[in-house]
Amino acid sequence: MTISLGRHLCGNAAIATQQEWLVTNGIGGYGSGTVAGVLTRHYHGLLLAALKPPLERTLLVTKVDETATYLDQSHALYCDRWTDDTLQPEGYLYLESFRLEGTIPIWVYAIADARLEKRVWMEPGANTTYVRYTVSRASAPVELTLKVLVNHRHHHHSTQGEGWQMAIADCPQGLRIQAKENVQPFYLLSETAPAIPAHTWYNGYSLAVETYRGIHPYDDHLHAATFAPTLGQGQSFTLVATTEAEADRSGQSALLRRLAYEQHLTTMGQAAQPDESPPAWVSQLVLAADQFVVNRPITVLGANASLTAADLEGTPNPLALGNVESSTNSQDGVSQRTSNSAQIANIGEADWSDPTPLTPTSLGKTVIAGYPWFGDWGRDTMIALPGLTLATGRPALARLILQTFARFLDRGMLPNAFPENGQAPHYNTVDATLWYFEALRAYHQATANTALIEELFPQLQEVITWHCKGTRHGIQVDATDGLLAAGESGVQLTWMDAKVGDWVVTPRMGKPVEVNALWYNALLVMADFAGILGQPVGLFQELASQTRQGFQRFWNDDLGYCYDLLDGPNGADAALRPNQIFAVSLPDAALGEPCLNAEQQRAVVDVVAQRLLTSHGLRSLDPAHPKYQGHYGGDLVQRDGAYHQGTVWSWLIGPFVQAHWRVYQDADLAHSFLDPLIHHLHGGGCLGTISEIFDGDAPMEPRGAFAQAWSVAEVLRVSALLRPLMKE
Repeated sequence: MTISLGRHLCGNAAIATQQEWLVTNGIGGYGSGTVAGVLTRHYHGLLLAALKPPLERTLLVTKVDETATYLDQSHALYCDRWTDDTLQPEGYLYLESFRLEGTIPIWVYAIADARLEKRVWMEPGANTTYVRYTVSRASAPVELTLKVLVNHRHHHHSTQGEGWQMAIADCPQGLRIQAKENVQPFYLLSETAPAIPAHTWYNGYSLAVETYRGIHPYDDHLHAATFAPTLGQGQSFTLVATTEAEADRSGQSALLRRLAYEQHLTTMGQAAQPDESPPAWVSQLVLAADQFVVNRPITVLGANASLTAADLEGTPNPLALGNVESSTNSQDGVSQRTSNSAQIANIGEADWSDPTPLTPTSLGKTVIAGYPWFGDWGRDTMIALPGLTLATGRPALARLILQTFARFLDRGMLPNAFPENGQAPHYNTVDATLWYFEALRAYHQATANTALIEELFPQLQEVITWHCKGTRHGIQVDATDGLLAAGESGVQLTWMDAKVGDWVVTPRMGKPVEVNALWYNALLVMADFAGILGQPVGLFQELASQTRQGFQRFWNDDLGYCYDLLDGPNGADAALRPNQIFAVSLPDAALGEPCLNAEQQRAVVDVVAQRLLTSHGLRSLDPAHPKYQGHYGGDLVQRDGAYHQGTVWSWLIGPFVQAHWRVYQDADLAHSFLDPLIHHLHGGGCLGTISEIFDGDAPMEPRGAFAQAWSVAEVLRVSALLRPLMKE
């Protein structure tokens, strides 16, 4: 699949400053920007390093201002927006094209008869970004002047540089930059051209998206170095921006490693597809899926619970290609790999043949919920897991994520989020743990491997016990109807979790409909697991039966759909929201009867389709509701006030499509609802991935995080489910 923009798009400032790109490193670091090169967010830069992986994302290297001198004429190829809203210079006008090669963004500049290509990528497992310039056509030398602008700030913040003196010193093949005392130094390196130190602050960059978001929109960056290579046709120059003094300076070898890494991902993904010739967009989403999977140190492990190298299987090793994961043996189908352990360590891997236990703070796996601003969230990770790992041919990675999060189970609950400051996780979620059951069920279905089920079963039993007797935040089964209640004042517990100060926008205290669909599903999963392991199943079946019977309380005959909430402070909530779709998409048909009868299921699918469905997902609230907000924008209060009050969520397309297929048994028709999101990969947001949210009203612009894990995952998951059933 080729994602490309021609000159007519690249040369249009309105388009080229809105189309974005993303590169990642597998430990939480990333780089992002616009096709035009204009900074529009606090989160744009070449190297946003995860200094305490996967968090503490810190902007170190912002951009390169490129000037090309060709045939005695100078051409500024960069572009900036300033506080007076002017674009100067207008380097995007030299862009002949922009394309993605896998996840690598490639700019092609045309200057007379010369063509200059620029590529940007990150080293897997390292806070290292490569920027490579290649003259692919020229009748004379091209002289480049590359001014590197740097910073050292949290990615949420902005900088006023006046009076800030960074320490810039020579180092082998480049410069070492110490932004402040007692902070991580970083390096600007090249093996082919000397670095000329500089220290000039450029003030007043204007960030258009932050203006839209009601956040301080101005930023300063320091010109810290200049490189001045001269390139003939076929020659290249690579700038290395890194936190590692010994990073590989060779752009060619680094590029080959990156391409091999992505080819291995694509090979695994292709092998996992249910059809021999999957659509080309699947490979693009397989690569997008990998961008969210990152390392997480498991600091809660005891000395007797360390991981071994075998636990790391499932992360592709670009140095040992050709071994494709399957799901047919006791090791989750992952072939053993051997290679140079030092090389693999450099990309965040382990020597596959080394049985030495890793330290207790070594290598778990988790999922970044979305770029650019989210960290790893329990709910998002469990929802995304089947699509990010199982649908991409990486079952061992799924296993490691499940094992990682099992370490954090506490009082029958998974964490909602991990704070940036390294403090204890937050447990304000009622559904993350319930989604864990579904993720584990999907893993077992894909692998038929019972070892993990046996390992985790005691903890799963504890989860059920805690929910029955009661745990944090009023989460407890009501013995009178078998439904799960949750909530306390000032705490947001469901996926509709917007909170501004003390204002919980959608508190949903009581018995939320999707939470009880998930609770019923979890009980059926437990009964199934118990049967597989030869354990008693009666208790789980009894609880499930009571919950299914109690679930009928959600049905509203007068409205013809489910209440969103029962037994809240104000009684039942009849607002039409998408949450009831899970009462149709769950449980898996092999586990047991659904919560609703066939007529009710059809009614739910129809009302959701007719009143909540959009091209890019489901609205979070019926447009007819008086609190509906069809536009997501403004300051924090305005944005969070609209977040779950009409805003479209793309991840909800997965359960909707699955529910539609269950009711109508037309896989082609159900799959057609994915088409607009597939088209979205080509433009409208961050190229090659899927946005978090969209406006509820036309033209339904993409909003929020420009790349969201569960959005990518759900399209992959449900497409793989339906394609074998399609006629066309």
